Amino acid sequence: MEVQKPSNDAMKHLPLTPLRAIRGVVCLLVLVSTAFMMLVYFGFLGAVIIRLFSIHYSRRVTSFFFGAWLALWPFLFEKINKTKVIFSGETVPDGERILLISNHRTEVDWMYLWDLALRKGRQGYIKYILKSSLMKLPLFGWSFHILEFISVERKWEVDELNMRRMLSSLKDPQDSLWLALFPEGTDFTEQKCIRSQKYAAENGLPVLKHVLLPKTKGFSACLEELRGSLDAVYDVTIGYKPSCPTFFDNASGVNPSEVHMHVQRIPLDNIPTSEDEVTTWLMNRFHLKDQLLSDFDSQGHFPHEGSEGDLSTLRCLVNLVAVIVLTGTCAYLTIFSSIWFKIYVSLVCAYLTAATIFNIRPLPLVSLVKAWFKCKSS
Repeated sequence: MEVQKPSNDAMKHLPLTPLRAIRGVVCLLVLVSTAFMMLVYFGFLGAVIIRLFSIHYSRRVTSFFFGAWLALWPFLFEKINKTKVIFSGETVPDGERILLISNHRTEVDWMYLWDLALRKGRQGYIKYILKSSLMKLPLFGWSFHILEFISVERKWEVDELNMRRMLSSLKDPQDSLWLALFPEGTDFTEQKCIRSQKYAAENGLPVLKHVLLPKTKGFSACLEELRGSLDAVYDVTIGYKPSCPTFFDNASGVNPSEVHMHVQRIPLDNIPTSEDEVTTWLMNRFHLKDQLLSDFDSQGHFPHEGSEGDLSTLRCLVNLVAVIVLTGTCAYLTIFSSIWFKIYVSLVCAYLTAATIFNIRPLPLVSLVKAWFKCKSS
């Protein structure tokens, strides 16, 4: 069966020179070190201490600080590496609670969704449904846990209970929410595409060339649990020029030259409610994505470009300085000040490790007291 190959473009993959490699390593060191300080000082404050009194304000505080840190990534991509991020399709409104679905071209697609979220002021509120092995990454696993990402084993009989429990905790319409899901379940490769095409042909499903067949159980569960508190579903299709990047390609700026994101806003009323109809609807959406990516390969762009503007360089620089000053102060106190700061950091690291491994999130004290009285009275 045919697998569509990317067309050759005039743009070329930049060579990884020593200078670009050093710049990429330096950028990653800055991002990792600032992330660590954000986690131990402000992540623990927001996700643990404040959560003992209010989940709503815990999420707001956590999203404020981590939103500032996450904004460093679009700054790296668009301002330092000079990657053009081109939006097309619809201009979506600010402030909506949404479920976002996207194709999964490569290991870094999820990072470029921050570029869209930043333009809507929601980069601190975006949560991903991701494979559980990523929760084991040093430092990043702590971040995923604090930001309430939903980890899955990609086996529905194993994932359903935990996924529904996490989704039920995200229903409060007062809390901002961008929940991102990659229904393909894994990134696109030629070998995976051949297997997907074979399965589609054997089961009477569309044979797709640019995307894999979507897995529908998780998407259906998201709609079922959150439908009453969402404003819309955003259907995002991502394409890269000249080719799909790796993680270090992004950091060093050698690839991509352009990232194209086509966004379509779908009101909840336009999506069916029964699981069978939702499955058909999602299959149809990915059939449309396949055609959209086919046109992108032949034409070099998605239709209706220019739906979002460029990032403000000044605002990005102010945010960069604020993050570095804040985390730099924390680093100074940790290294050169009282030993109590070192003890605090060690204890927080131990807590975050245990909380991430065992999926521990504290309940508000009021809820614990109510549960205690209810248990006592019964």
